[in-house]
Amino acid sequence: MQNTMQIQELCEPPKYVYKKTSYAEMLKILESLRQDEMFCDIKLKTDSGGIISGHKVILASACSYFQAMFTNFAEKNQDIVVIKHIHHTALQILIDFLYTGVITVTENNARVLLEAANLLQIQEVKDACVEFLQTQLCLTNCIDTYALADLHDCTELIRRSELYIQQHFSHVVELDEFLSISSEQMVKLIASEELIVLSERKVFESVIQWVKHDVISRNCVLPQLMEHIRLPLTSKDYILKKVLNEPLIYNCLKSQEYANEAFDFQFHKSDELVTIPNNIRTKPRQRSGSHKVILLVGGLGLNTFTTELYDPKINQWQYGPQMITQRIGGGLAVVKENFVFFMGGFCHSRKTHRSVYVLDFSSELLSWKPSIDMIVPRQHLGVGIINNYIYAVGGADEHFSLNSAEVFDCSTQEWCMISSMSTRRNLVGIGVLNNLLYAVGGNVGHDVLNSVECYHPCLDKWTPIANMHKSRCGVGVGVLNDVLYAVGGFSGKAYYKSVEAYRPSTGVWTTIPYMHEFRGFAGVAVLDGLLYVIGGSNSTSQLNSAEFYNPNTNTWTMVTASMNIPRDYLGAVVIDKP
Repeated sequence: MQNTMQIQELCEPPKYVYKKTSYAEMLKILESLRQDEMFCDIKLKTDSGGIISGHKVILASACSYFQAMFTNFAEKNQDIVVIKHIHHTALQILIDFLYTGVITVTENNARVLLEAANLLQIQEVKDACVEFLQTQLCLTNCIDTYALADLHDCTELIRRSELYIQQHFSHVVELDEFLSISSEQMVKLIASEELIVLSERKVFESVIQWVKHDVISRNCVLPQLMEHIRLPLTSKDYILKKVLNEPLIYNCLKSQEYANEAFDFQFHKSDELVTIPNNIRTKPRQRSGSHKVILLVGGLGLNTFTTELYDPKINQWQYGPQMITQRIGGGLAVVKENFVFFMGGFCHSRKTHRSVYVLDFSSELLSWKPSIDMIVPRQHLGVGIINNYIYAVGGADEHFSLNSAEVFDCSTQEWCMISSMSTRRNLVGIGVLNNLLYAVGGNVGHDVLNSVECYHPCLDKWTPIANMHKSRCGVGVGVLNDVLYAVGGFSGKAYYKSVEAYRPSTGVWTTIPYMHEFRGFAGVAVLDGLLYVIGGSNSTSQLNSAEFYNPNTNTWTMVTASMNIPRDYLGAVVIDKP
């Protein structure tokens, strides 16, 4: 009995809690009282002399700034308080907001409201102003907005306005406001990888213009700015005539060093591709929006001296820089994601070439330049890259299929022969997997091959591996996720849709789903985890279509955008978007 009584004593008495669901009516009454100046116990006076009445308890409950003022400071005992550095209209709008919970931000009041809300620590209003100003960014206000955001520590507005300036840099630098940005902002802007500019010349010229606007105080910042200008990516002629002759550069030893570095880069880069300086100034700006694209070069078709670029992000084909002469059946390779080599091939006279051309996509002047000729003239050759060594394999001269192979050392700029394959292979496909070179299929005269052999660079030796299920010449070869793919091709009588995959771990070829189109002599490239097969021939015509294989879904999908020019016997590589 005693225990039962103790439990009853500990139990709480029954109760019912009611919560009011809306305070809208109360807010209306409080605002009405303020408008009629009833029960008001505080007057807020601005620098302009205007006075706004209010209730201390209401202001303190709605704003931490006023809570501190009316509880911890001398103002708690005053009837009139002077609020400095806030425009009267802005203060009136903010007090109205504290009573009503409603505020209207406009183009005319957003900046003064942001300043006032920041001072009074009304975060809701500050956020509303930031959100509005982000939507209003344009050329005429982006610099002022950036300065305002920086002054009031608005992180997201700083980021958005900064990004806007970077994306519209070429236009922003023409504004008078550009000359007023601070040294810290200027360095940050010029150093940004997000800067979108057609030419680094524009960056250099804007820096010189900015420094000359206040040369006495800004001249000391010039070396810091020069450190981030990609001068080596301009031209030798521009550096010689414009940069080195600029008085600000001429009179600054450190800036001279950067200019001389750029000139040396331009002078030596065609001769010493791999040994050129490797620093921030020799690399194109890598914007977050930047990405890789597929480059097509050469081939048989109308106007195939014109190259094409495919951008999967916008699903669009664009024309690239024209070749010096039209070439068919050449080899294509890319070194360091920007240096594209095209070698060999033949022209309409049927002459087989050993010449090599290189295109530097990091340069402002996108033009093909002669490089070092191969030792052996080759058409329909296979090309592979291992550690910046370019391998040219097989193909044919004007009379016979070849089993020879050679390698180009980008650092010494020399070609040398390597061991020959066991089989002559014209129209051979080449893939690189685990630093080994795979020569796939091809033909000898009328005999089409299903054999494959593998080259070990350390041993300088070719070794046969398992045969494919089908004999294929003009076969496209790609490597994706440690799998070697042999795509399409020609049997000597018919074109293929079929595709085979080789895994070194199993040592066997397996079939995967067929492509949508019959394709021989197509280009193959791997981008974003997909295997692209581009152009080529079917039994009736050259193709201007492309499709890609997704190994995750084991399916082929057609690219909806068509190439500008139908072509076969083409090369395809992946490069950084120029």
